[in-house]
This record gives sequence, structure tokens and C-alpha cells, in this order.
Amino acid sequence: MTATTLAELAPVREFATRDGTRLEVRAAFAEDEALLEAFFENVSAEDRRFRFLAASRHVGHDQLYPLTHCDHWRTESFLAFDQQSGVLVASAILACDARMETGEIAVSIRSDCRGRGIGWAMLDLLGEEARKRGLQRVISIEDRDNHAAIELERERGFVPHGIEGDPHLVLLEKRFD
Repeated sequence: MTATTLAELAPVREFATRDGTRLEVRAAFAEDEALLEAFFENVSAEDRRFRFLAASRHVGHDQLYPLTHCDHWRTESFLAFDQQSGVLVASAILACDARMETGEIAVSIRSDCRGRGIGWAMLDLLGEEARKRGLQRVISIEDRDNHAAIELERERGFVPHGIEGDPHLVLLEKRFD
């Protein structure tokens, strides 16, 4: 008899993207580190730089640990799988402040899966999770050169703000009423 992992026991939520792609989304756990490491090899170098706000050829343990060791309330890391192929196509995180007022979000999508509405679906999921937790707002910090993410977030109701002292970054904010 084999041991059951937390990932196998995690609730799975199903979503459809705007192009009809069916996603299965679940929380990430410690045993997902190798899966996430392989996933980030299929994210473009530029998108890895945008996600971690630093150039990196390889996403290693130090960057993956916070994505795979969450408390599942104040911080939650989500994995989205293409339902048809079973391939991990997106990673998203919601990290809340200590007062549970603001959550910072980040999303990464496999390079070969961009343009299918996966980013929209993940932003909607993160917004839903933020509301469940009673947050007043979510923010995303983006490199000004990340035009695709900035435009996507603006389409989903985020408002851009400059970050004092850093002309290379922009803070996008979505408030909940």
C-alpha cells in the first residue's frame, strides 16, 4: 500500500477559461516542489524575471519553498492543471499581510499556454480567495516592462500606481467593497 500525499487529498476546483480550456486548480504542498521546479523551466526567462523581480535561469529551492510551504490561510499557493493533458499550466499565490487587510498576488503561466485565458481565470480565483478571507484589497507589483500583465490586471479592475523611489516598478491595486 502506498502513502497518500496531501496533494492527492487536496480539494480540486474546476474552472473554464475564456477559450474553453478546462482547469483543475488545487493548493500546492511540499511534495510539489519538483513539479514547480519543472514548471518554471517552461516559463520564459522574461516571465521568470517578472515573477520574481530578478533575473534567474533556474528557480530553485529558496524561491520554491514559500510556494510549497504555506499556512493555507494567510498565504496560499495554487497550481492549475490542464484538465485534458494533466500538465501544470499556471502557478499563483496570494500572500496576505498580518492584519488580513491586503493580499499580494502573483501569477505565472507556461510559455506555451499563454493567450488562452488562464491568467484571467487565475486572477479571478485569487480575487475570490481574497474576498473569502475578508481582505480589503489585493495588490500586484509589476515591472513596468511587463505590459501584458499590467494590461490584464487593468482589464480585471486593477488600478496602477507608481512606487515612490522605484521608477521600474508599478503597483496595481484592486479594492473590494
